[in-house]
Amino acid sequence: MTDANESGANGPGAGPAPAADVQGGNPIGTKKSLSGRNIGLLVVGAVLVVAIAALNLIHVPKVIMRPGPVTNTLGKAGDKPVIEVKGAKTYPTSGTLDFTTVSMAGGPQYPVSVMEWLRAKYLDDDAEIYPEEMWFPKGVTSKQVEQQSTAEMTNSQQTAEVVAMRAAGVTVPESVKVVQLQAGAAAEGKLKAKDVLVELDGHKVTSLKSVSTVMAKVKAGDTVPVTVKRGSKTLHLKVPTSAGDDGHAVFGIAISPSYKFPYDVKVNAGNVGGPSAGTMFTLAIYDLLTPGALTGGHQVAGTGTMSEDGSVGPIGGIRQKMLGAKRAGAKFFLAPNSDCTEAKGHVPSGLTVIKIDNLKDALAALKKIAAGKTSGFPGC
Repeated sequence: MTDANESGANGPGAGPAPAADVQGGNPIGTKKSLSGRNIGLLVVGAVLVVAIAALNLIHVPKVIMRPGPVTNTLGKAGDKPVIEVKGAKTYPTSGTLDFTTVSMAGGPQYPVSVMEWLRAKYLDDDAEIYPEEMWFPKGVTSKQVEQQSTAEMTNSQQTAEVVAMRAAGVTVPESVKVVQLQAGAAAEGKLKAKDVLVELDGHKVTSLKSVSTVMAKVKAGDTVPVTVKRGSKTLHLKVPTSAGDDGHAVFGIAISPSYKFPYDVKVNAGNVGGPSAGTMFTLAIYDLLTPGALTGGHQVAGTGTMSEDGSVGPIGGIRQKMLGAKRAGAKFFLAPNSDCTEAKGHVPSGLTVIKIDNLKDALAALKKIAAGKTSGFPGC
């Protein structure tokens, strides 16, 4: 059937129609007209394409969190051990000490589109959605976020090394350095950045804790005798204080510890940032430095920051981390006590969550797990 495209019709008695080259049943040069229905469908399709593109381009101030990868700190990351200890005797171990992560979309690095938000809200049971300001200060840049995340991971690894070594009976000498003076600091003109604190009010400075212990006894406004090492010189200073936000005496300085490690520990964590793997790094290093398998061969996961004094601090995304641990096969999960409120009511079936406040609690729990205990732990 062809479209009638000739001028006039061939009625009875008329001569033969002019010859036409035909291809596929239609004379060359003829067009099929689109029906109104087809045109409507094309318009609707075009509108949908534009709408979907727009939904992928328009961003919303939300953060979407999902379970992230789980890594065994006693295993390997690619072809390298996650924890490498050089220059010290290590011991064989078994089981796993998994650090858990969260996959996060949102913020200046990975802004959430309307389409992604809709998928997370209505189609993804694993996703948790939060206001962006809960996680990212207003005006923060992607570079600042990356720098902070990297610094937190580096600090958590260093702290893990110190705490694990000391728990294993290894001496790790420490010094405390002034890294910054605040604007208008009481110590301005006396202390300088890079000064190493040697003595404070007659007491030797051996750690960050030793500084806070001495300063807790000083009254705001008092002048404190301070001995510092500045380059090759030792200086004896009289440094004034002022009242901090909590009313306690402060110099108005930022200080940071510096450690002299007896041997080298390297953590290969991959493309992971933040401080929340500190507890699991600490346990893994301790496990390698001490005889026997800390877990008794069991698969244990967990999370939590680690402080120099061995205390375990809060993290973000506890619900997603527990779910990731469960899916990775863990039976036990070490969780900061401070995150138990958020975890309560969301513990996956079959996962035993053990709340801990410090390294001592974690080691005690692992000792019981290694001995075959499966219940009776302090939980969330």
